[in-house]
Amino acid sequence: MQTLALSELLGATVYDPSGVVSGRVREVTLAPQEDRSRVNSLIVRTKSGSRLLPFASIAAINGGIKAATTSGEWAPVSATEGLFLLERDLLDQQVIDINGRKVVRVNDVELQIEPQRPGTTARPVLRVHSVDVGAKGAVRRLLRGLAPKAALQTLLGRIPPRSIPWNFVDVIETDPARRVKLNISHEGLAKLHPADIADIVEDLAPDERQAVFQTLDEETAAEALEEVEPRVQKAIVESLDSGRAADIVEEMNPDAAADLLADLPEDRTEQILVQMEPEAQQDVVELLEHREETAAGRMTTEFLALPIGATAQNAIDSMREFEGGVEAVSNIYLVDSHGTLVGAVPLAKVALAPPNTPMLSLTKEPLVLAYEGAEENEVAELFDKYNLMTLPVVNEHNKLTGIITSDDVISMLRAKL
Repeated sequence: MQTLALSELLGATVYDPSGVVSGRVREVTLAPQEDRSRVNSLIVRTKSGSRLLPFASIAAINGGIKAATTSGEWAPVSATEGLFLLERDLLDQQVIDINGRKVVRVNDVELQIEPQRPGTTARPVLRVHSVDVGAKGAVRRLLRGLAPKAALQTLLGRIPPRSIPWNFVDVIETDPARRVKLNISHEGLAKLHPADIADIVEDLAPDERQAVFQTLDEETAAEALEEVEPRVQKAIVESLDSGRAADIVEEMNPDAAADLLADLPEDRTEQILVQMEPEAQQDVVELLEHREETAAGRMTTEFLALPIGATAQNAIDSMREFEGGVEAVSNIYLVDSHGTLVGAVPLAKVALAPPNTPMLSLTKEPLVLAYEGAEENEVAELFDKYNLMTLPVVNEHNKLTGIITSDDVISMLRAKL
């Protein structure tokens, strides 16, 4: 298939059916709600003003654009609502490279011409094939019209291509109304690991970050937000309306949500808490009462605790219903009727035990725990000394109130670097 650079198409001469010059190409448009890659029309600058030439009315592309209709039949360009303009909206803009997991700048756009089928009257189709993010596109645009075409082609042939297939590109649109009209979402971005999403978001401008978090589903947004550095995390939440912020914060681990809200202005925290579901709100409010530098300030209230009479089968059944993070079930805790911590059972023992095995017989010794007021250094020392995955946290009456995961400790240590 023949390829064509956007920079070569812009300014190209447009001829009417008789071969008379009608004008020159000013813009190339897509209608994303209909087809994300197929060129919908060309905006042509004519003597009577800019007009919209539907691509279905183009007979051929070969050293110029041959139209099948006259310029008088093309509609005047009064508005471009619902259209994505390749030069205005893509050229020199930052986009997200889903495959490379990074933010890149577009230097040119590579188009592909699907030729007419022999023996048919079908018109040619032009599609966006990829975006050029390397030196080749930049040089092509810089020297176009300044260097002889043959010399430019020779030079470009020596520059290694660096392009991203169009289906791996996520476009960033900061205007909410326009995002809807152009059918722009971040489904590709949402499939990445939350840590990769966080790295990408940190490279964006504030309004672009807000746009991304407006379109991600709440669960994905929450997972990504937990990975973002605190300064950026705070800025993102402050940029969102309180309802959207509450929806995302509800999906975060309670300890991460509490740490985030503790860094916000008090009135902003209250606005978000008011719009959260009662159960999630209560978990976060309880954690907000503790100092962040203590075990209670670092713990999460999402853990698995069973009565001391539970069996291995009971543990497996409870895991099926557990909605917390995977790291939180590396140990299952046993408590008495008052909620007092009695023992901890490693997940591996549960998996290997017959279903009717009493959980109490599977507990590990010694039972390592931390009191709510324990300082961060003490918590880190316990994890290091006993090679822990989770650490139970109890109050002054030895009642289990939460757990600290190894992820929490890593985040704590990173914050001290």
